[in-house]
Amino acid sequence: MFCSRWKKEYGFGWNWLYNSEIIQCVSDHPQGPYSFLRVVLPRRGPQFFDGMNTHNTCIQYYAGKYYLYYMGTTYGGPAPHQETSPEQNLEVWNRKRIGVAVADSIYGEFVRRDTPLLSPRDCSFWDCTVTTNPSVSILPSGKTYLIYKSRRGVGEPLMLGVAVADKPDGVFERLSEQPILRFDDPNIHVEDPFLWYDQKRETFCLIAKDDSKNGSFGITGEWGCGFYAESKDCLNFTPVIGRKVYSRSVNWRNGTRTVQGNMERPCLLLDECQTPRYLFCASGAGENPYSFQGRTYIVAMEMHDDL
Repeated sequence: MFCSRWKKEYGFGWNWLYNSEIIQCVSDHPQGPYSFLRVVLPRRGPQFFDGMNTHNTCIQYYAGKYYLYYMGTTYGGPAPHQETSPEQNLEVWNRKRIGVAVADSIYGEFVRRDTPLLSPRDCSFWDCTVTTNPSVSILPSGKTYLIYKSRRGVGEPLMLGVAVADKPDGVFERLSEQPILRFDDPNIHVEDPFLWYDQKRETFCLIAKDDSKNGSFGITGEWGCGFYAESKDCLNFTPVIGRKVYSRSVNWRNGTRTVQGNMERPCLLLDECQTPRYLFCASGAGENPYSFQGRTYIVAMEMHDDL
């Protein structure tokens, strides 16, 4: 498992943007428990686009190599551990870029590029602020599809775009000038995509977080749930309205049920037939959104039904 962490003593807040590092953990079983193994992508200096913070992972394997996609940011001065200003947060947030690190072994050194895989465009486009939250699907030919998140500006909906390259660490070009999953209601927006390709059906499959705001019922009818969509061309995705892949209500193995503050960054573990077997989400104790009450963790859920 590749995931993000920062020191518990710092608290939650904006520390995911300033103090996160990507680590590797191991377990004998998909559902855990996992043990810490090592830091994979630590700080490497403010001169790099990802030099001060790494976050939001997506690990892929192709042709003998492991590709770790992630989001990185940078900023000047010492790392803040407590309160930061809204202006500072926005500046660092807008520096988020997608990177990739490559290794010959899952336990080997992940060597990262010094430039982002995909950068924002100018302010005439919807994705002029950031490129972040990568999810990648590599086809048998090596052709690689990348879904990313961005927005036009502060308060604007979060939207998803798609880019493609001839190889996993190649030059990525956008498939469309416009985002995918466009909605007439500006209060419906989405984030945290997970993309995979169903070879048998020749279909791109997607789950993502329903991040509606201002009282909108969103796609699923409930804030923070996961929805499902699919496409033949990785552009025209059709979401299943009202259907939830997961929700903030979690049934635990010990028979209890809780309502989580968040279920973020959904990630699937697929079997050899590309069938989803386990769903992982970043979560934490607390019923209200972002009220983590001092604890954050990863939830692993075994999937018994088809998406």
